[in-house]
Amino acid sequence: MLTLYNTLTRTNEAFKPIRKKTVHMYNCGPTVYDYAHVGNFRTFIVADILRRALELNGYRVKQVMNITDVGHLVSDADTGDDKMERSASREQVSIWDIAKKYTDNFIRNSKALGLKEPSMRPRATDHIQEQIDLVRELERKGFTYATADGIYFDTLKDPNYGRLAGQALQEKLAGARVAVIEGKRNPSDFALWKFSPSGSKRQMEWDSPWKSTRKSTSGDAGKGFPGWHIECSAMSEKYLGVPFDIHTGGIDHIPVHHTNEIAQTENARGVSMAHYWLHSEFLTMDGDKMAKSQGNFVRIEDVEAKGYSPLAYRLLVLQSHYRSQMHFSWDAIKKAQDTLDGMHEFLFRLRAMCVKGGALSGTLVAETEAAKRSFMQQVNDDLNTPEGVAVVFGYIRLINGYIDRGSLACDDASMVREAMEWFNRVLGLFPKRGGAGAARAPHGAIPKRIREAAHKREQLRYNKQFDAADAIRREVLAEGFEIRDTQFGSVIKKI
Repeated sequence: MLTLYNTLTRTNEAFKPIRKKTVHMYNCGPTVYDYAHVGNFRTFIVADILRRALELNGYRVKQVMNITDVGHLVSDADTGDDKMERSASREQVSIWDIAKKYTDNFIRNSKALGLKEPSMRPRATDHIQEQIDLVRELERKGFTYATADGIYFDTLKDPNYGRLAGQALQEKLAGARVAVIEGKRNPSDFALWKFSPSGSKRQMEWDSPWKSTRKSTSGDAGKGFPGWHIECSAMSEKYLGVPFDIHTGGIDHIPVHHTNEIAQTENARGVSMAHYWLHSEFLTMDGDKMAKSQGNFVRIEDVEAKGYSPLAYRLLVLQSHYRSQMHFSWDAIKKAQDTLDGMHEFLFRLRAMCVKGGALSGTLVAETEAAKRSFMQQVNDDLNTPEGVAVVFGYIRLINGYIDRGSLACDDASMVREAMEWFNRVLGLFPKRGGAGAARAPHGAIPKRIREAAHKREQLRYNKQFDAADAIRREVLAEGFEIRDTQFGSVIKKI
């Protein structure tokens, strides 16, 4: 049975979907004002792993990941510029061009990281009316008030406000979020709709049923744009209904964004928003949280520019539990790439070194089923992918022992490939074309004679004929290829 840590209850809970075999899941997506960095993508990889784990457990998953293309201000206190407007000004292009540029890049990198395509990617700007309707419902129920700056949610009218973050954390947060906006009643109140600044025209603004309390000589006093939080409440309800099963995001969303989503939806609709809330911890680099605002970030393109596969970063994420902080370093990426190469090389060895003939080994069948049970147990334990990956590594070492002894029948090898494809349903590390069995060498084609020489060298090493094995290694090196020994067997790389 799948268990998940629910931020809302602060306990590991057995997962029980609202519908029998279909899970509705909402993932807070990117604000497309700039390139997403690898820290951002950790959260999206975790959401992908969760979806894959649910599917491995037999559920159908309706996954909605939004695109924020308006309303995300630079400050959580609802002050400062809209990040999208600021980016458009910096690059001297339209805000719509900014949204397309960074959305396209996000989708491209999501594919490179092996993320499954969500069921839908709704954009905030395509759902303005839904957001206005939700604010009006909150207004009808007495949860809002108007200022010169916008329409705000009165958090003191919600006795449950802040329960996702925990009271102690919420009190600390409220002290930091000083009310700097004229007319704002409480530090924790947040904007549902922001009015466009007087005397200026934004690239993104819409008519609204509200009027600013400031004096205005124009007829545009109600023009403006939605607050950041209202978009997720509106779009999740439209496509998933409320309540839905799972809401995910980064840990930084707990005290403000997700807390405010809950306040909006639950006070407007009178039901819980989501039953399970999952949050990924920060990615750090050089001792600090990776963040665009601090300038210490790495993009997927940077990983590729250094010759590493984006899937090496995915493996690195899999080797850290999602609720633990993860440290990024280039040394860690290099090790992950070597490990990934070793896994790919192992898949080649299955084909090249199996023994033709012979029936399936009853012992190996039992060992394979045991590995699959253990993997499933770890995945179902709050997505314990580090231990799940360790199970797969142990299984590969086990099979390499069969190969080295020359006792892996080709029928056995087919069963092992099927098992690796089954593991990959969660891991997502092997190319989709043909699954694990179709994995290709990550650094270009290796000539058949070089691969055969490497396999012969492994057999010599197994038989402790080290001088002969070293001679083959030198011969291969002279032809421009390097043989590296890993826990999964030898990896061949072109120099």
